Amino acid sequence: MADDDDDSGTAVRTSLRTTDLDEAGEFCRELFYDHVRVRPMDGGAAVDFAADGLRFGRITVGEIGYGSDVYVTTSDLETAYHVLIPVRGAMQGRQRGHVVTADASRAVVLQPVGDVELTWSADCRAVSVKVDRATLEREVDATLGRQLASPLPLSATFGICGGPGRSWAALLRLVLEELHGGGLVDLPDVARHWQDLLIGGLALSVEHPYSDEPVARRPRTVKRALDAMHADPSHPFTAGELATVAGVGVRVLQESFKQHVGMSPLTYLRRLRLDGVHRELVHSDPWQAAVGEVAARWGFTHLGRFAGAYRERFGESPSDTLRDHR
Repeated sequence: MADDDDDSGTAVRTSLRTTDLDEAGEFCRELFYDHVRVRPMDGGAAVDFAADGLRFGRITVGEIGYGSDVYVTTSDLETAYHVLIPVRGAMQGRQRGHVVTADASRAVVLQPVGDVELTWSADCRAVSVKVDRATLEREVDATLGRQLASPLPLSATFGICGGPGRSWAALLRLVLEELHGGGLVDLPDVARHWQDLLIGGLALSVEHPYSDEPVARRPRTVKRALDAMHADPSHPFTAGELATVAGVGVRVLQESFKQHVGMSPLTYLRRLRLDGVHRELVHSDPWQAAVGEVAARWGFTHLGRFAGAYRERFGESPSDTLRDHR
């Protein structure tokens, strides 16, 4: 994976113009994912690559053109969802058996799981948007008032000529104006605000089986507590500390969580930690990882209670998870 996302609000820009295919591929790996590969359709090695990128918080935006017919491939994105919108030309995306075409009217949505292959035409210049997986999932859950399975059951494409998709694309165009520096995104508070707008707007724009359900909005107090837990899940939060973060009393926060999240704040925190341990065990080398060390990183200090809670949630012991995913 490219550099980890952060919440500092500091905008980082990068640009490249080159005719060297290897140099173009390295730029994309550094900006987005370290397993991106670019290969020409005609077997040549020359491109007319032009790209500008902007990373701020949990969003990375790039505007990219290869000037040659290429295939762009990558394995699982793992920690991100990705949206591609051609500003001119068209491209075809393939993932998990779904083949979709993106153009100026429809965006491609790539999931965290599943190999990706893009057929990128010479005349195509596209906006490429990487969004932190956990942040988008939390935002979609918030709009629906329920917790969906991860990865989200998103459609492989959505329209940007009408409805929320049109508004989201317009907001994205404003961000693109910031690619070359000297803009509002250099102010950390503005960058964080735009990040929230982009992720919140995308959560309302993507299509999924629940798209027709009424939108439910969690109160800002609940969102503050959720953001604090997701930012540092291993921290030994108490109900009182979370209430202070949210700016309300403990009882008010408890009632708000039960109404809008379906469980208490500390129950949510435990589930968040358990899911984090599970993901890490699934992707760990069983000959090098230790269950106790992984659990401790996620804030579990009593291994007996942790093992019982883990088995209750996933139907197996943590050591079984680690062993079965060798």
